[in-house]
Amino acid sequence: MTFLLVGKTDLSYLQEGMSLYEERLKRYSTYKRIEIPELKSASSLSKGEIKEREGELILRQIRPQDEVVLLDVAGRSQTSEEFASFLEKRGIYGSKGLVFVVGGAYGFSDSVYARGNFKLSLSSMTFSHQLVRLLFLEQLYRAFTIIKGEPYHHG
Repeated sequence: MTFLLVGKTDLSYLQEGMSLYEERLKRYSTYKRIEIPELKSASSLSKGEIKEREGELILRQIRPQDEVVLLDVAGRSQTSEEFASFLEKRGIYGSKGLVFVVGGAYGFSDSVYARGNFKLSLSSMTFSHQLVRLLFLEQLYRAFTIIKGEPYHHG
Protein backbone atom coordinates (compact mmCIF):
# COMPACT_ATOMS: atom_id res chain seq x y z
CA MET A 1 0.00 0.00 0.00
CA THR A 2 1.31 3.42 -0.93
CA PHE A 3 0.36 6.86 0.36
CA LEU A 4 1.28 9.35 -2.37
CA LEU A 5 1.42 13.02 -1.37
CA VAL A 6 2.15 16.25 -3.18
CA GLY A 7 4.55 18.31 -1.10
CA LYS A 8 6.04 17.78 2.31
CA THR A 9 4.18 17.95 5.59
CA ASP A 10 5.84 20.96 7.17
CA LEU A 11 3.91 21.30 10.43
CA SER A 12 5.56 19.40 13.29
CA TYR A 13 2.32 18.35 15.00
CA LEU A 14 1.09 16.78 11.76
CA GLN A 15 4.45 15.08 11.18
CA GLU A 16 4.31 13.59 14.69
CA GLY A 17 0.77 12.33 14.22
CA MET A 18 1.55 10.86 10.82
CA SER A 19 4.63 9.08 12.19
CA LEU A 20 2.58 7.62 15.03
CA TYR A 21 -0.02 6.09 12.70
CA GLU A 22 2.53 5.02 10.09
CA GLU A 23 4.41 3.08 12.75
CA ARG A 24 1.18 1.42 13.89
CA LEU A 25 0.23 0.53 10.30
CA LYS A 26 3.36 -1.57 9.87
CA ARG A 27 1.71 -4.26 12.03
CA TYR A 28 -1.00 -4.75 9.44
CA SER A 29 0.32 -4.15 5.96
CA THR A 30 3.19 -3.16 3.78
CA TYR A 31 3.15 0.60 3.73
CA LYS A 32 5.22 3.32 2.15
CA ARG A 33 4.82 7.05 1.82
CA ILE A 34 5.98 8.88 -1.29
CA GLU A 35 6.18 12.66 -1.15
CA ILE A 36 6.40 14.45 -4.47
CA PRO A 37 8.41 17.66 -4.10
CA GLU A 38 6.52 20.91 -4.45
CA LEU A 39 6.96 22.66 -7.78
CA LYS A 40 9.73 25.18 -8.03
CA SER A 41 8.62 28.65 -9.18
CA ALA A 42 4.97 27.71 -8.67
CA SER A 43 4.14 31.35 -7.94
CA SER A 44 4.61 32.12 -11.63
CA LEU A 45 2.12 29.41 -12.67
CA SER A 46 -1.67 29.45 -12.84
CA LYS A 47 -3.71 27.06 -10.69
CA GLY A 48 -4.42 24.98 -13.79
CA GLU A 49 -0.73 24.77 -14.69
CA ILE A 50 0.16 23.74 -11.15
CA LYS A 51 -2.46 20.97 -11.20
CA GLU A 52 -1.21 19.73 -14.59
CA ARG A 53 2.44 19.61 -13.54
CA GLU A 54 1.62 17.98 -10.22
CA GLY A 55 -0.58 15.52 -12.11
CA GLU A 56 2.33 14.49 -14.32
CA LEU A 57 4.47 13.87 -11.23
CA ILE A 58 1.70 11.85 -9.57
CA LEU A 59 1.14 9.68 -12.63
CA ARG A 60 4.86 8.86 -12.84
CA GLN A 61 4.59 7.18 -9.43
CA ILE A 62 1.64 4.95 -10.38
CA ARG A 63 2.11 1.56 -12.06
CA PRO A 64 -0.40 0.30 -14.65
CA GLN A 65 -1.64 -2.46 -12.30
CA ASP A 66 -2.17 -0.15 -9.31
CA GLU A 67 -5.62 0.60 -7.99
CA VAL A 68 -5.69 4.35 -7.36
CA VAL A 69 -7.86 5.96 -4.68
CA LEU A 70 -8.01 9.75 -4.82
CA LEU A 71 -8.78 11.52 -1.56
CA ASP A 72 -11.16 14.15 -2.83
CA VAL A 73 -13.90 16.25 -1.25
CA ALA A 74 -16.17 15.29 -4.18
CA GLY A 75 -15.56 11.58 -3.57
CA ARG A 76 -17.78 8.99 -1.96
CA SER A 77 -18.18 9.20 1.81
CA GLN A 78 -17.84 6.02 3.81
CA THR A 79 -18.21 5.15 7.44
CA SER A 80 -15.14 3.71 9.15
CA GLU A 81 -16.73 0.26 8.87
CA GLU A 82 -17.42 0.70 5.15
CA PHE A 83 -13.83 1.81 4.59
CA ALA A 84 -12.58 -1.27 6.46
CA SER A 85 -14.72 -3.44 4.20
CA PHE A 86 -13.37 -1.57 1.14
CA LEU A 87 -9.82 -2.45 2.23
CA GLU A 88 -10.63 -6.02 3.13
CA LYS A 89 -12.23 -6.67 -0.27
CA ARG A 90 -9.02 -5.56 -1.95
CA GLY A 91 -6.90 -8.04 -0.06
CA ILE A 92 -4.87 -5.23 1.44
CA TYR A 93 -2.86 -7.60 3.64
CA GLY A 94 -0.52 -8.40 0.77
CA SER A 95 1.64 -6.03 -1.20
CA LYS A 96 -1.09 -5.44 -3.74
CA GLY A 97 -0.82 -2.14 -5.56
CA LEU A 98 -3.26 0.09 -3.75
CA VAL A 99 -2.27 3.74 -3.93
CA PHE A 100 -4.00 6.49 -1.95
CA VAL A 101 -3.31 9.96 -3.31
CA VAL A 102 -3.57 13.40 -1.71
CA GLY A 103 -3.12 16.18 -4.24
CA GLY A 104 -1.73 19.63 -3.76
CA ALA A 105 -3.56 22.72 -2.57
CA TYR A 106 -5.53 23.04 -5.84
CA GLY A 107 -6.58 19.41 -6.19
CA PHE A 108 -6.04 16.99 -9.07
CA SER A 109 -5.59 17.45 -12.80
CA ASP A 110 -8.06 15.88 -15.24
CA SER A 111 -5.48 13.23 -16.13
CA VAL A 112 -5.18 12.13 -12.49
CA TYR A 113 -8.98 12.01 -12.16
CA ALA A 114 -9.08 9.88 -15.31
CA ARG A 115 -6.52 7.45 -13.84
CA GLY A 116 -8.22 7.18 -10.45
CA ASN A 117 -10.27 4.05 -9.79
CA PHE A 118 -12.16 5.47 -6.83
CA LYS A 119 -12.67 8.85 -5.18
CA LEU A 120 -12.93 8.84 -1.41
CA SER A 121 -14.11 11.76 0.69
CA LEU A 122 -13.17 11.95 4.36
CA SER A 123 -15.84 14.57 4.98
CA SER A 124 -18.11 16.97 3.16
CA MET A 125 -16.07 19.67 4.87
CA THR A 126 -12.90 20.89 3.19
CA PHE A 127 -9.62 20.34 5.03
CA SER A 128 -6.14 21.54 4.15
CA HIS A 129 -4.24 19.04 2.02
CA GLN A 130 -1.77 18.69 4.91
CA LEU A 131 -4.38 17.96 7.60
CA VAL A 132 -6.08 15.39 5.35
CA ARG A 133 -2.90 13.31 5.56
CA LEU A 134 -3.18 12.82 9.30
CA LEU A 135 -6.95 12.30 9.22
CA PHE A 136 -6.60 9.65 6.53
CA LEU A 137 -3.81 7.77 8.31
CA GLU A 138 -5.89 7.63 11.47
CA GLN A 139 -8.83 6.23 9.50
CA LEU A 140 -6.56 3.73 7.75
CA TYR A 141 -5.29 2.52 11.13
CA ARG A 142 -8.86 2.43 12.48
CA ALA A 143 -9.95 0.35 9.48
CA PHE A 144 -7.32 -2.28 10.23
CA THR A 145 -8.39 -2.45 13.87
CA ILE A 146 -11.97 -2.98 12.69
CA ILE A 147 -10.89 -5.76 10.33
CA LYS A 148 -8.92 -7.44 13.15
CA GLY A 149 -11.65 -6.87 15.76
CA GLU A 150 -9.30 -4.91 17.98
CA PRO A 151 -10.58 -2.47 20.64
CA TYR A 152 -9.12 0.80 19.24
CA HIS A 153 -12.17 1.38 17.05
CA HIS A 154 -14.45 1.68 20.06
CA GLY A 155 -12.16 4.04 21.97
